[in-house]
Amino acid sequence: MNKRWPAALALAAVAWYSSDSLRHRRERGQGYELRGEDIEVGSAQFLRATEAITMAPIAYGNDIELLINGDEIFPAMIDTMRSAQRSLNFLSYLYWSGEIGSEIAAALCDRAKAGVDVNVLLDAVGSVKMDRNLVREMGDSGVTFAYFRPPKPYAVRRLNNRTHRKLLIVDGEVGMIGGVGIADQWTGNAQDPDHWRDTHVRVRGPIVRGLQGAFAENWLEATGDVLVGRSYLPQLQPVSDNGAMQVVRSTATVGDTNVEALYFLAIECARKSLYLTSAYFAPRPAFIKALTDAAQRGVDVRVLVPGPHSDKEIVRQAGRAGYEELLDGGVRIFEYAPTMVHAKTLTIDGVWCSIGSVNFDNRSFQLQDEVTLCVCSSDFARLLDEQFERDLERSAEIELGRWNGRPLLNRVSEAVTKVARREL
Repeated sequence: MNKRWPAALALAAVAWYSSDSLRHRRERGQGYELRGEDIEVGSAQFLRATEAITMAPIAYGNDIELLINGDEIFPAMIDTMRSAQRSLNFLSYLYWSGEIGSEIAAALCDRAKAGVDVNVLLDAVGSVKMDRNLVREMGDSGVTFAYFRPPKPYAVRRLNNRTHRKLLIVDGEVGMIGGVGIADQWTGNAQDPDHWRDTHVRVRGPIVRGLQGAFAENWLEATGDVLVGRSYLPQLQPVSDNGAMQVVRSTATVGDTNVEALYFLAIECARKSLYLTSAYFAPRPAFIKALTDAAQRGVDVRVLVPGPHSDKEIVRQAGRAGYEELLDGGVRIFEYAPTMVHAKTLTIDGVWCSIGSVNFDNRSFQLQDEVTLCVCSSDFARLLDEQFERDLERSAEIELGRWNGRPLLNRVSEAVTKVARREL
């Protein structure tokens, strides 16, 4: 426990110093209120609302494949890369050294040598531990490589504003999105603490243009290049009769971001079930209230977060500061036991879901560039819900009575980290 104090104090100092440019009405404790008639998640009215508040167009006729953990995700990712014939765009927040990093780099280099336009964009902070020999190999192979927002002395307050997006788009026709970073921790099948639990998806159809747009937005800022033409933006035809999808992206700003407004709308419209998995869970009061309000109107609200193997203990402690209010309001909380759970998924009422890079914290809602894929499909939501149930079997539920009896030192640690929640 004592090890948490230096990190907590340091983060509190950062919170005091950091970007005050993003302060807005949330500083006065204001939350949200849904105004208008009741609407159901997944209904036409709900989709019109999500489209209006996020500016993300609805796309129909897409195919989606659910991928669980590295044993499924990385083979699909490498196969998708190696299928590229015209263009390959790859964006990741985190890229570390290791075997899988070398395999991904080899696939990118192979396609560049074959004459494919390969563009790689990595966040300059998240990829700081990357083997720079891989960067040189990419450049020598013809990969166009760029860092997103390299730290600058005159822009120290933007250090918090990273791109947290994880995207792969090939030939403008197939795309991948989810929570996986490029590091050996994501390999395997969550079988032990050294191999993490995560979720990714692969999609085909008109929705891929939204993924391409999320990449192109960050690429434009980093390089000044506008990606156009059939290699990047081909005519996309429906490939199935599946339901509606949206790619919702947001970026650091003054005011409420797209994903923040989207998540509030979805939570407020929940009527039966709400299953949230979040690698970093440190909600501000407005979202604690939204979750407890849902539980009190009869929604089965369950939240799955990391347990003892969290890679960011300070975020875990800040999130735990809200457990008592959540539990008292009827929200059920589970901590994943075997390893770090890094997935970011949300399903509501068994008909609508979100899969992407968005965590349930202020860093995702307000400070970083994020992207999530929204899917309106009872069939796909069922697959996510089934995986959620399997994850709960490997988790420990937090019970209110036991939680209220936790040691005083734990309470103090949570209180200290809570003051820095805005920067987490």
